[in-house]
Amino acid sequence: MSTILPTLRQLQFLVALADHGSFSRAAEASHVTQPTLSAGVKELENALGAVLVERGARGATLTPAGETAAARARLMLTEAEDLVHAARAAGEPLTGQFRLGVIPTIAPFLLPKVLPALRDEFPKLELFLREDLTHRLVDALKERRLDAALIALPWESTGIETTVIAEDEFLFAAPPDHPLAKVNRLEPSMVADEPLLLLEDGHCLRDHALSVCGGGPGGAASDAARSDFAATSLHTLVQMVRSGLGATLLPKLALDAGLIDGMDLAVRHFDPPVSGREIGVAWRKGSARADEVKALAASIKAAMEG
Repeated sequence: MSTILPTLRQLQFLVALADHGSFSRAAEASHVTQPTLSAGVKELENALGAVLVERGARGATLTPAGETAAARARLMLTEAEDLVHAARAAGEPLTGQFRLGVIPTIAPFLLPKVLPALRDEFPKLELFLREDLTHRLVDALKERRLDAALIALPWESTGIETTVIAEDEFLFAAPPDHPLAKVNRLEPSMVADEPLLLLEDGHCLRDHALSVCGGGPGGAASDAARSDFAATSLHTLVQMVRSGLGATLLPKLALDAGLIDGMDLAVRHFDPPVSGREIGVAWRKGSARADEVKALAASIKAAMEG
């Protein structure tokens, strides 16, 4: 007796049901009628010989077997997508949908410069962007919800590959009357005891800034960060500095993009210069789109240098 295999469409219906919790919302998301989706799920249950969904007045709940099947279905659907991407890339790379994550301390300063260049170079590329913190972007890469991510390096994570596309220097920013704004030669050691204004925990830029002060997160250099104030974005951070609350370290990428244009702030380079972070592209190890990611990284690097 031959085994009846589930179809990709049936698996899509199950995943939609898991995501939306009701047949009506899952059907709407799948662009089918509710009876069509319900019949497809029932056919899947018959093919697998298990009850996957508990149907009730308040919606649909997956059974333990349904949860397991939905998790496997996500992987199978992603593998099918990888197959399509690999086939397309063999004939014409970087066409169709591409899901790119970007961290908040890079997105607003880099994307306006590189996106027009990418559109010109890859006119058939449909770039979907997601802005989030590094650890969540890396999780999304591992779960195959993203194809690549622009993040700050170094960032160690198993199953993730990276390539560096640029170095980003740290500069000291403070109100004009700050004592360090007037020194002739600003050395990194001079900010070791400075209570700096930094981004809140969770932003990798905070960790990189603390490392400039001679340590890392949780270490002695954490004393260099003010505990009473923390910003959620670089735009908020510079407004705090502008208000006279203290000094900070800012990435040159953001300053070159005009972050503090028109503000009365003193900005000083360190001597010797401080490499605050590396900007890189990350992707899932073994991804079918690895070659495309590398090509995209090269194009982003060229656009940054152009």
